[in-house]
Amino acid sequence: MTAKLELTQVWKSFGSNPVLRGIDLAVNEGELVCLIGASGSGKSTLLRCMNLLEPVDEGRILLDGVEISDPEQDPQPIRQRIGMVFQSFNLFPHMTAAENVMLAPRRIHRLSRAALRPEVEALFERFGLADRMGHYPDQLSGGQQQRVAIIRALAMKPEVMLFDEVTSALDPELVGEVLDALRRLRAEGMTMVLATHEMGFAREAADKVCFLDQGRIVEEGPPSAIFTAPREARTREFLRRVL
Repeated sequence: MTAKLELTQVWKSFGSNPVLRGIDLAVNEGELVCLIGASGSGKSTLLRCMNLLEPVDEGRILLDGVEISDPEQDPQPIRQRIGMVFQSFNLFPHMTAAENVMLAPRRIHRLSRAALRPEVEALFERFGLADRMGHYPDQLSGGQQQRVAIIRALAMKPEVMLFDEVTSALDPELVGEVLDALRRLRAEGMTMVLATHEMGFAREAADKVCFLDQGRIVEEGPPSAIFTAPREARTREFLRRVL
């Protein structure tokens, strides 16, 4: 079985600082993979390499068995297939929620507002924001803004979604609504990789959990194994601190 997304011996440094050290990872179709680990362990850089926002120094990244990490190729078509949602919402403050969502499909796919409207309305309905389409970002809560950011990524019809600590900038009472949106995506079969500090969500929802430390995947496996019987001392030490 060919993995939907596969990384082989991926290395990445910033100057003399190695951030990823030989990452091997396979993400299968419809799988939710959660990346856990302390801040600075390489989770965000790993996601940015998957989305080609950062070029890799060594190694290969494959999508559907085809290498996408070749620096000679245009990354833009790949980024349309691999959506990404960040910690910060990055919504344009002078545009309504619907306008923020429509911007990329209008520019890249040359679609009109009228052509996009039914699909965008369906997305807002799906994520419980049908009555917020005409609101500006400063009229939305943090949780609502993050759900709009997820809708914006989905409007490009990606095959894989990457999430970088998407709840870390939210007040605790707003975290649940964003995690519910991720549960919905998982139930619909979206292939996802999520860097998260939400251990309860990783334990409950992930198909596979990868513990990163100093740029390496120290241990990976199903949540039942990682959270109840981790093999590696470093994993046990991290979980003792956060659980």
